[in-house]
Amino acid sequence: MSTYRTPLSRARGLGSAKHGVGHWISERVAAVALVPLVLWGAYSVILLAQTDYYGAIHWVAQPLNATLTILLIAVSFMHMVAGLRVVIEDYIHKTLTKAALLMLNVFVGGLAGALAIFSILKVALGGA
Repeated sequence: MSTYRTPLSRARGLGSAKHGVGHWISERVAAVALVPLVLWGAYSVILLAQTDYYGAIHWVAQPLNATLTILLIAVSFMHMVAGLRVVIEDYIHKTLTKAALLMLNVFVGGLAGALAIFSILKVALGGA
């Protein structure tokens, strides 16, 4: 046992829930992955601003561009949901409100990400 814990905390069994480090690491990995993806995305937006609708469709239909766009969307939404989860856990104190907001965060983030990825796949596979 650690000598840094008080006798009361040892008696209650309070301490780390042992899952916070995993969340923290996943947020950092997502943030590092987003650096090159966002740079590529910004460069792509600049290129796409110079084309018309059909040029953009042709651009998204290329496998590398579709894959990187899907990765950018997926990692961005994953990072957003994880970050918002931390904000909700830290600043919402009512248990029922916190539970409802955490579920809403996952469902809305998941739905929005899935719709965005579906849209990219539809265009990339020729359905648009």
